[in-house]
Amino acid sequence: MSYSIRQLTGADVTAYRAIRLEALVNHPESYGTSPEAFSARSDATLVTQLTNLTYFGVITDAGELAGIAAFAIDDGERERHRGWVMQVYVTQAMRGTGAALAMLEAVAEHARAHVIQLHLMVGAHNAPAIRLYEKAGFKTYGTDPRCLQVNGRYIDEHMMVRFLDEAPGKTNENV
Repeated sequence: MSYSIRQLTGADVTAYRAIRLEALVNHPESYGTSPEAFSARSDATLVTQLTNLTYFGVITDAGELAGIAAFAIDDGERERHRGWVMQVYVTQAMRGTGAALAMLEAVAEHARAHVIQLHLMVGAHNAPAIRLYEKAGFKTYGTDPRCLQVNGRYIDEHMMVRFLDEAPGKTNENV
């Protein structure tokens, strides 16, 4: 299946709402927001979110949004060198196509103009996502125990980082 990657805008709010809700319903243990809380957000709120953060999407040849990833920059004066990758999701049909990795690379390329390192958090139980992030150059630097509580179950999350100012394969002694 072929696809393209592009930055999303406020005009993508309907498609964004649908795919984000799909992610939250199908994988509640992977996100800090519940489907119910997300569903209660107005389109205006989501348009603001799409505008304030930088979102990338996987677009199928049929023009459907089949993947999302958000990029945000820390706003503390001493943390502006760090960015975050959030809300990563691709539909079942797009898994194994390389679309998720391509989307992460689009985020990283965009981030290079703004930060020197990217962070993300991923459920310690989510081996496929961890493999994807490792393939994209992220390395685990710690685990946040009981980071989320979903349906009475605690979820540990691995904290991962990718240093954008280092050559691929180069390691940082502090990780």
